[in-house]
Amino acid sequence: MTADLILVNGRFTTLDRSNPNPESVAIAGGRFVGVGGERDMRALAGPTTQIVDLGRRRAVPGLIDSHMHIIRGGLNYNMELRWDGVRSLAQAMEMLKKQVAVTPPPQWVRVVGGFTEHQFAEKRLPTLEELNAVAPDTPVFILHLYDRALLNGAALRAVGYTKDTPAPPGGEIVRDVAGNPTGLLLAKPNATILYATLAKGPKLPPEYQLNSTRHFMREMNRLGVTTVIDAGGGFQNYPDDYAIIEKLHADGELTLRIAYNLFTQKPKQELHDFETWAKQVKPGQGDDLYRHNGAGEMLVYTAADFEDFRVEQPEMPPSMEDDLEPVVRLLAQNRWPWRLHATYDETISRALDVFEKVDKDIPLQGLNWFFDHCETISDRNIDRIAALGGGIAVQHRMAYQGEDFVERYGARAAERTPPVARMLEAGVPVGAGTDATRVASYNPWVSLAWLVTGKTLGGLKLYPQRNLLDRESALRLWTQANTWFSTEQGKKGQIKPGQLADLVVLDRDYFSVPEDEIQDIESVMTLLGGKPVHGTGDYADLAPPLPPAMPDWSPVRIFGGYRKRAVQDGGSQYALAAGCGCASACGVHGHAHASALTAAAPARDERSFWGALGCSCWAF
Repeated sequence: MTADLILVNGRFTTLDRSNPNPESVAIAGGRFVGVGGERDMRALAGPTTQIVDLGRRRAVPGLIDSHMHIIRGGLNYNMELRWDGVRSLAQAMEMLKKQVAVTPPPQWVRVVGGFTEHQFAEKRLPTLEELNAVAPDTPVFILHLYDRALLNGAALRAVGYTKDTPAPPGGEIVRDVAGNPTGLLLAKPNATILYATLAKGPKLPPEYQLNSTRHFMREMNRLGVTTVIDAGGGFQNYPDDYAIIEKLHADGELTLRIAYNLFTQKPKQELHDFETWAKQVKPGQGDDLYRHNGAGEMLVYTAADFEDFRVEQPEMPPSMEDDLEPVVRLLAQNRWPWRLHATYDETISRALDVFEKVDKDIPLQGLNWFFDHCETISDRNIDRIAALGGGIAVQHRMAYQGEDFVERYGARAAERTPPVARMLEAGVPVGAGTDATRVASYNPWVSLAWLVTGKTLGGLKLYPQRNLLDRESALRLWTQANTWFSTEQGKKGQIKPGQLADLVVLDRDYFSVPEDEIQDIESVMTLLGGKPVHGTGDYADLAPPLPPAMPDWSPVRIFGGYRKRAVQDGGSQYALAAGCGCASACGVHGHAHASALTAAAPARDERSFWGALGCSCWAF
């Protein structure tokens, strides 16, 4: 056997307990064919074999996100200004201002999730007045988690919300004393009004959606992700809204492996949805790059307990069980795995009543069904899931909403949200993911940092030591463990002979960097099936080039995706912004307010100095 690629001089974490730390790795035909000593691997070289020196960098299996909305997110990625990773509202607003300046009508500027106000130094969202000042004429839509959306005046005009617009079910259009919409939309208790409003915005044409999806996949590759299990989503109809991803697959342009679930789209017609889809596609249909994975995360609308910890816990309607049972029975009969969104233990209890009832007639063991989220799950329900052969996929939503949960339910209740260590002790298959792009960022390293440290992005320590994971256990949830959730155990997730050659070389050592730096890790080279799909620095020439983001005003061209903490547009300006906590720079001194106040100039004469020169440092 002759290797196509041999990796040497790396620090390999294989997650194969029988061979944890080899010297070298050989790849041929898209799979690992040798994992061992460097001399043995070099013996597999032929005249065309490429040998790559990793310079003692850490290499791990390609990361797998068990819950993300990559297909829907890819259609819109190039249109969205991402505040993921931005650490000051000052910088976020400056980015918004720059994007407004280049966005042509009738397009909107959109910030669609992936951030929390708690990550900002200022610990707040922009005001509607600030949005209108920055963008008097360009529509601006900002989605904050499942909680709220902020629309400036131009966006309100674009969507047609007026004094006469009726109140929507399950949400609120906040109004002033005269009854006019202010621009604030609230999810009470679900996000329907937020998503329905977003859906009114202009869409990209198909050619641009293809480009957008490619850029989003490469962004994931940059962060070390090689597989995504797509959890479907609202306003994501099958097969119509899957045409773009299927064309990319047909054209050989996927740089991620995708297993997709189908999410019901029609309240009160959920059973019809799944009956129709069961005739069109079967679980596992496809190949190693693109395959069907079953049903969910929405099975029936009456079982959807959207999490918004700023409001009271929603109570599922009495019809939940009667609605859910025929759908679960249909899925079990057709041997379709399913996933079910469930935040609260009460919802999980009621769903398990249905699952146990169906299990008496149609055994569920071996079906790889699972719950998503489970922030408040009880020990009893963990054990019930284990008894039925189910799993639990957890996401780092609490890293974004932990402060809100603690404010409503208290720090003691937050100590096991979710109780990951207890789930593992019970023998339940557990995997990790992000639930990106709206309720949290797609950055896997933020999730890994949360699993290891138990801290929110705002710095709040949520969990005691007993609910934290060591670094290897956390990494395993992002690799080997996640293969259970797509019924692909043994196919990938480890650096092991015979498995798919998905591998990531990291820019810093995950196992030795300070805990606070885990969230900053990126890939310097990502391999999918042994072929580079991302490279930077020494490896930049190995990955194929990507065409520029389309359209030419795309925020991706200007700002890229997830924002590094260390260097954000030069670093110093935004470090000052975060330090002073202000929402805008002074026209004279930028964010260096302290330097201005200690300067020899008559800086303390507010009327003559600040007013004459237009400096606004005094305001901060």
